[in-house]
Amino acid sequence: MWAFTGCADGSDKTSEEATTTEPVSESAQSSTTAKTIDWSIVKSSESPADLADYDYPFALDSQNVRDYAEYFKVDNAIAQHNLTVSMASNEALSKVLDQVSDSYTSHELTDGKDMKLIIHTTPDVAASSYDYVLSDDFAKGLVLPIVILPDDKKDEVEGHGELGEN
Repeated sequence: MWAFTGCADGSDKTSEEATTTEPVSESAQSSTTAKTIDWSIVKSSESPADLADYDYPFALDSQNVRDYAEYFKVDNAIAQHNLTVSMASNEALSKVLDQVSDSYTSHELTDGKDMKLIIHTTPDVAASSYDYVLSDDFAKGLVLPIVILPDDKKDEVEGHGELGEN
């Protein structure tokens, strides 16, 4: 059983928040503890952008935005936002993967109104979440929620092919 506790970085003006989980009870005999993500290492120096006047790299009425909106059944504004965040998501993913290393099993970006990056790990990593503010110029200031799920889930999607396959 897991209990959720929240931690803020101490700043009153940031939307970046970390939530970590810890076991409700631990045996005094236990020699293993769950790895926890150090969100201070992942954190960018960017502040969240004001979305009301954000200058997205995709036009609201562009073909890519319209196609995304139609496919995922969202409006163009959500599609525009999600396309931008998804293209910049590797910035945050690489920082987290540096910490989970061999415990990583897969990851996914959710589509729809509340996009998030879900990183699946082995059970030795503590579940947690964090709102990462992207710092790359392409999506500077946009927020990507990250969720760590220690469910050992592997991707169910077949790859496009690996090097060396015939």
